[in-house]
Amino acid sequence: MLAQSFAPSLESLPPTSARVSIAPRSLIASLVYMAAGTDKGRARSDNQDSFIVDPGLGLAVVCDGMGGHAAGDSASQLAARTFAAAVFAGKEQLREYVECDDELQQVSKRDIAELLQLAANTASQAVYQESVDDPEKRGMGTTLVAVLVLNNHAFVVNVGDSRAYLLRDGDLEQLTRDHNVYNELIRRKKIGVEVVKQVASKNALTRAVGVYEHCDAETLVIDVAEGDRILLCSDGLYRYFEPPEGAAEDLRRQLLEDDDQHVVDALIDSANTLGGRDNITAVVVTIGKVGDYDSRVLSEISTRREALAQSPLFSLLDERELLRVLSVTEVRRCFPRQEIFAQGDTGGEVYVVLSGGVSVYRSETLVAELKVGQHFGEMSLIRDRPRSARAVATQQTELLVIPREAFFGLLRGEHELGMKLLWQFTSVLADRLAETTCELGSSRTEVDIDIEDLAREVFYDDASGSITLRPASYMPSKL
Repeated sequence: MLAQSFAPSLESLPPTSARVSIAPRSLIASLVYMAAGTDKGRARSDNQDSFIVDPGLGLAVVCDGMGGHAAGDSASQLAARTFAAAVFAGKEQLREYVECDDELQQVSKRDIAELLQLAANTASQAVYQESVDDPEKRGMGTTLVAVLVLNNHAFVVNVGDSRAYLLRDGDLEQLTRDHNVYNELIRRKKIGVEVVKQVASKNALTRAVGVYEHCDAETLVIDVAEGDRILLCSDGLYRYFEPPEGAAEDLRRQLLEDDDQHVVDALIDSANTLGGRDNITAVVVTIGKVGDYDSRVLSEISTRREALAQSPLFSLLDERELLRVLSVTEVRRCFPRQEIFAQGDTGGEVYVVLSGGVSVYRSETLVAELKVGQHFGEMSLIRDRPRSARAVATQQTELLVIPREAFFGLLRGEHELGMKLLWQFTSVLADRLAETTCELGSSRTEVDIDIEDLAREVFYDDASGSITLRPASYMPSKL
């Protein structure tokens, strides 16, 4: 029953008690409280889980090792410490993100997400190399789930089936997606859900840290508010809060308790009481005081998601996919009569109106009045040509801005999400071209699209100049 902690010095620390609670000032705007604990459970002779908390960075990590007796333990400890060290090495970039004014932001959400992906790959390389150097640890690996809280954002990264949950305003939401055979078959719609449930290897991992030199880490960025609580946990915990072992309502109810450390203790005790068949780890990250919300802030967060869901470009996306799109967006505030872009400008962003309104002019002719949920500028995603109109804020206005590079990154990185986005984009584009054709008659000069360039930017590897396809690899089951 040993907990592992982390300090910015990156020096090895002696084991602390199984459950620790820390609440200093960090790089974020509000106080972040972290409570953590781990237990070997009632069926295992050793504990292959590891966790790290560094409230000074706003960072928490949970790893669940797999392999032999020593290998799983080594994999999870090495991955957690290497990941945390890699994030700490980027502290100046984190500080710049925190301290820079929105209008002068040089470090974007995407930059921070890429830092976490790099940290996960650095951890994977370290674990893989250890397994190569020591034949007794050959094939070891680990899951990894982490959260980094900066300002009003939480950056979540996961590989494998350890999870992150968000408790907000009494509602509990699973943020991460398990990387296992079950979800892969469901996602690809190869067989029905009931049939998938009977697959013997349904819990086998499809992604892990350290089994290969590189890992495919999945990142998510969410807006957070004071009162939010995030739970990171291994499968030895959450399995007892879903059928047939238990119910998510019990997890939600326990997370509502005020005292962070009591929540961790109670969750671990519950998992042990219900069987404790695996190692159990929980880290609770609370921003401010749980449940103590500013209704205005919650309304702003909800408005962003709703505005995106209303947009025809994103209407097919589910909740998690909307969060993925929001992860690559930035919010831009405009004052009344401010020009967003001029006719003839070049640019690579698409905009969604969050609040206020936008007028679109071609020359001096008003061609559109846009309200909340409507988008504009989408043609710049597929062609690098001067804007054919200018856009002006009609009042105090907030816009979601999606850069061209980030949009294509979503298409390349997540195939299912990419297909939905392309389908909706094609539909919107067809409507827009039909309207333009009516305006221009038989002329095509304003609507020509270089499809070859579009395909190359979305699908081709910059280094090789060709499409790179890698077969899916299945990870060994955790022992």
